[in-house]
Amino acid sequence: MNPMRGSGFLPIALAAIVVAAAAPSAEANPDSDLLRGKASAQLYNLDRDLALATFRQAAAADPQDAAAYRGVATALWLSITFRRGNMTIDDYLGRDTRPSSASALAPPPRETVAAFREALDRAIALPRTRIASNARDTDAHYQLGASIGLQASYTATVDQSMLGAFRSARVAYDEHERVLTLDPRRKDAGLIVGTYRYIVSALSLPLRWMAYMVGFGGGRERGIQMVEEAASYAGDNQDEARFALILLYNREKRYDDALREIARLRERFPRNRLMWLEAGATNLRAGRAADADRALSEGLNRFADDRRERMFGEEALWYYKRGAARAALGRAAEADGDLRRALDFAGRGWVHGRSHVELGKLALKRGDRGAAQSEFRAAIKLCEGDNDPETAAEARRLMK
Repeated sequence: MNPMRGSGFLPIALAAIVVAAAAPSAEANPDSDLLRGKASAQLYNLDRDLALATFRQAAAADPQDAAAYRGVATALWLSITFRRGNMTIDDYLGRDTRPSSASALAPPPRETVAAFREALDRAIALPRTRIASNARDTDAHYQLGASIGLQASYTATVDQSMLGAFRSARVAYDEHERVLTLDPRRKDAGLIVGTYRYIVSALSLPLRWMAYMVGFGGGRERGIQMVEEAASYAGDNQDEARFALILLYNREKRYDDALREIARLRERFPRNRLMWLEAGATNLRAGRAADADRALSEGLNRFADDRRERMFGEEALWYYKRGAARAALGRAAEADGDLRRALDFAGRGWVHGRSHVELGKLALKRGDRGAAQSEFRAAIKLCEGDNDPETAAEARRLMK
């Protein structure tokens, strides 16, 4: 299976989350630095409204701090993706990730879009002014590349324009390569360059050659190495690089490495319940159903009283994952209960579709072929409607 099938550069979207919020700025004043660090922690603890307010305070403390404006834009963008339900690793592991359900495609509030564009325009304009005065201003090139990387993410996930995202990604890549040329010690710039190199290496041959022709570099191993170096670099974006590594390690089936990064981030951001969800999902991909069940059950218990806003479809995803783990363990009654609970909650079509597949498998095991056929038919419709053809194909095979 081509890991980039049908999705163009959409996996860049998740990668760019990790460079948008806490990128250092050599020109920012101490007050702005402190406020951005606080806002970044709030953002990754899922306190998005607090993070937005704190980023705005940072921008007010230093109106010349491009990273503060980029933080404002990032918090606004994540508020859109959060409400669309496409913020998990599953969305970037080989399936066409463009959301297609009616709830996912609801246009974002116009005031949110306007505020995003205003903040991002400022984040791009400030470093461009500095570069016009000094073409060798390393930090200005860094800030410009990070801001345009965020632009690529927004264009791909919200505007759903692959061509526009590709153009912005190319500029972001070039700017951070320029940073590494000017100062090879700036390993933090390797986060964008390394991630894009990895993505290019995973493209089909025609797309890969097209990427080379327009200036992208490739190399899977080198790309991962550059992101690992960014995660080890004593800069402000170490945590962001670790988020990127979770995605890359999962794609490479390096599940132990992914779980190690999840554990670090779970300790750093204990209010981010999605880290428990990702731990369970990664264990499930690794074939460790018992570990998956434990992680998901712990997360569900730990955050049962968390009254903060849920990501769209989040409850459905938690129960689908745990139901799949319990089905793999042979705990049919508990699995059936979780999977039916997943269907009771609003959710992405692919999550409901995969829940129906698991229910169909349980029906086959107990010899109820009629119920199994009904579940598989429902799965095919839902998964085809939400860009998950692999699961739809699996359901068709099981129907036979």
